[in-house]
Amino acid sequence: MKTFPSDILIVGSGPGGATTARELARAGKKVLLLERGVDQRKSAIYGTYLGALTYTDRMSLLFTQEGLNIVRPMMVGGATSMYCGCAAPPPAWFKDKYKIDLESETESTINELKIEPLAPELRGEASTRLAQAGKALGYDWQPQLKFMKPARCPNGFDCGAKCMLGCRCGAKWSAAEFVDDAVSLGATLITNATVHRVTYEGGAVTGVEGRIGGDPFVAKANTVIIAAGGIGSPRILQASGFKEAGQGMTMDTTVMIYGFIKERGNGNEPPMTWSWENLEEGYMLSTLIDPWLLYPMMMAIKDVRYALQWHKWNNILGVMIKLKDEISGGVFADGRISKPLTVRDRERLGRAEEICKKILVEAGADRSNLFMTPLRGTHPSGTVRVNHLVDTNLQTEVKGLYVCDASVFPEALARPTVLTIIALAKRLANGILPKVAEPSGG
Repeated sequence: MKTFPSDILIVGSGPGGATTARELARAGKKVLLLERGVDQRKSAIYGTYLGALTYTDRMSLLFTQEGLNIVRPMMVGGATSMYCGCAAPPPAWFKDKYKIDLESETESTINELKIEPLAPELRGEASTRLAQAGKALGYDWQPQLKFMKPARCPNGFDCGAKCMLGCRCGAKWSAAEFVDDAVSLGATLITNATVHRVTYEGGAVTGVEGRIGGDPFVAKANTVIIAAGGIGSPRILQASGFKEAGQGMTMDTTVMIYGFIKERGNGNEPPMTWSWENLEEGYMLSTLIDPWLLYPMMMAIKDVRYALQWHKWNNILGVMIKLKDEISGGVFADGRISKPLTVRDRERLGRAEEICKKILVEAGADRSNLFMTPLRGTHPSGTVRVNHLVDTNLQTEVKGLYVCDASVFPEALARPTVLTIIALAKRLANGILPKVAEPSGG
């Protein structure tokens, strides 16, 4: 059996794992980063429909018991490999309600990665048309902050709904870049490594066990950070004896409202370039439709009649609803995932739907032809919540065992999550550095 010693062991290379790995490697710590997937960035199928089936959990056919589709990327960079490149600062309640101040970490990340909206001419005519329609109705739509830099594209900026399959033009930042930084600073990355459980003795963590390919391995460390995501992290903890892990979850339950226009819609434009938040009701609206080939697949789940409208994809206007759903359901040890909507969730979703329809009509769509996509879960989170299974420093009841990903959110964000996770990871790295012994060998 292979054994890997380290000062700090991190499971998962999404924004939480990649950021902590980079920050701790910068401080000279011996970091071991374990990733279940592999690095797909140089693969010929990265950013394609075939690729999206290959590097997602259950070939993108992962569903909750209630039928919500969850796309769960399994590769270096985690969910940032297939997100819309959106950024939003942590909600104020992180500090006000839970006493977790992320302001400095957020500001440093915005400055380092130069997070800002796309230039006006790149936000898309149809998307801007929707935002203007929203403003005309009294809703303060604003340009969405982006982890995108079109100037990085060697062959030109080519972004549309397809960018959710993976960024092929190179504009979009992903956590894989922080992994590269960590490795260049001395961290060790092992891919195709599935962690089964955490080991601990006398109330203190000792490492993890799992398999690399088909071979068992043991990794030893006195500091372990689980960053396997809102589904992966609770499953590892459940197998490690944390019976309450996965009980209750949030999902930022998401749906799109579509309408047809004679002009080109927003499918070939960068996704989510404009947005509006209704903080009182608890939801976010943005400009988004499904990629070309995903559209008929998703709509067939609803009704084949809608899938037959596939030939009109280029003329779809779409507004996304991202709901701040209440804690319910959970991720269970037997493999089940459940995320029912509460009565209040459904009431707020209904009101958001009506606003979307008004915006679409204002933008030129025929109200009689408006329709809603099936519900989906975009941000599995809240399964290892702050003040439930981890403290405000993200440590579990086991000394030296931390969790740092969307699973620690105490509530649904109902907004892009990546910037908040990076900020949490920077805060965690700074907090544990004084507790970690000098790096091995000096």
